[in-house]
Amino acid sequence: MDGFAFGEPGSGNAVAAAETPNLDAVFSACPHTSLEASGLAVGLPEGQMGNSEVGHLNIGAGRVVYQELTRIDLAIEDGSLFENPVLDEAIDAAVSAGRAVHFLGLVSDGGVHSHQNHLYALVRMAAARGARDVWVHAMLDGRDTPPKSGLGCVSALEAQLAEIGAGRVATVMGRYYAMDRDNRWDRVERAWKAMVLGEGVPADSATAAISAAYDAGVTDEFVEPAIVANARIVDGDAVVFFNFRPDRAREITRAFVDPAFEG
Repeated sequence: MDGFAFGEPGSGNAVAAAETPNLDAVFSACPHTSLEASGLAVGLPEGQMGNSEVGHLNIGAGRVVYQELTRIDLAIEDGSLFENPVLDEAIDAAVSAGRAVHFLGLVSDGGVHSHQNHLYALVRMAAARGARDVWVHAMLDGRDTPPKSGLGCVSALEAQLAEIGAGRVATVMGRYYAMDRDNRWDRVERAWKAMVLGEGVPADSATAAISAAYDAGVTDEFVEPAIVANARIVDGDAVVFFNFRPDRAREITRAFVDPAFEG
């Protein structure tokens, strides 16, 4: 057990409702206290929920460790993100060669693996540096967010892209396929084929693909890879994976960059 939250007893409090003789004995015999496990106390924005990785990192360090979410937020705020040499080089190379810029990642406001506000900033950055073909490969959450929140998140994304005047959604898929971390390469293959080969369920728009999945009883996490536009990733394009947490990014990244990759 990593830990649990203290709260008022009630129908939704599983810990209070459970029989916990060992914990009761420890608490009655030993000094104890509680820790703040969210927001600024663990290096996250105020009001942002914590998670296992954040909690372990702060406990292990014995101090507040500012998380990637907060660091990227601050970099957007002070403008330093837009001077990141790696991002600048990738986008400029694509622009100079007349190639596309692709952003792939979890379109979610959950803040555990990504935050869609970071995607908005990256699209603005690409547009400001002269990118004409900007494509988003949208992965849906449904684990760290409500299971049908993806439609709202992607609708917000489409509104932002229209406001910026750059970028379109190319593919949409659940994280079940694109963010596996347990060597289920059959899932990763389907995500890769959608982005690189254009193989997937055809859809008129990202929101239409999600709505069709909901109608079929499929929630965000499990939405099958859908093709919204003919915008396959090809050699010479710039590809930026905007998730900041690495564990569920490794497999799909390996599929793109490892010359020896065979699944």
